[in-house]
Amino acid sequence: MGPRGLTSLSEQCQIQSKQPIDTSESDPNPSPTQYRRREERERAAAAAAARSMATTAGYLARRAAQKERVRLLYRRALKDTLNWAVHRHLFYQDASDLRDKFEANRHVDNLDVIDRLIDDAEAQYRNFQHPDPYIVPWAPGGSKFTRNPPPPQGIEIIYNYGKED
Repeated sequence: MGPRGLTSLSEQCQIQSKQPIDTSESDPNPSPTQYRRREERERAAAAAAARSMATTAGYLARRAAQKERVRLLYRRALKDTLNWAVHRHLFYQDASDLRDKFEANRHVDNLDVIDRLIDDAEAQYRNFQHPDPYIVPWAPGGSKFTRNPPPPQGIEIIYNYGKED
């Protein structure tokens, strides 16, 4: 060994020459059988890699869609809980119970089971949805929405009306 534990070029060649050489893969003139086997292995490896990538991409896309559905369902259910519990101290308890229901199934990994759970939760949400939800008065659907609309275009307010020059 040379300084700082580095091997010289001749030592590296000696180490490499002691390793067994696999002639089946590095043979410059393989037999037809070896050639076919190598091609079959390469094709199988390429197909497995493509299947793995397609499966992984499909899995990740489905999982992302499920996460989005759960997030939206939780948000809608939480807002609807506020319609049922008028006072905040009641809402906090109901919101905590709702969160516990969602957390109970957090570690489920089977995609089909997750889809079934989401469908069941959405059906339950539709059954218990508030019949008369609270809507902010000035929001669309509220009681004051468009009650005092802005003047149409072309009508201007003249601030100096009646002033003489």
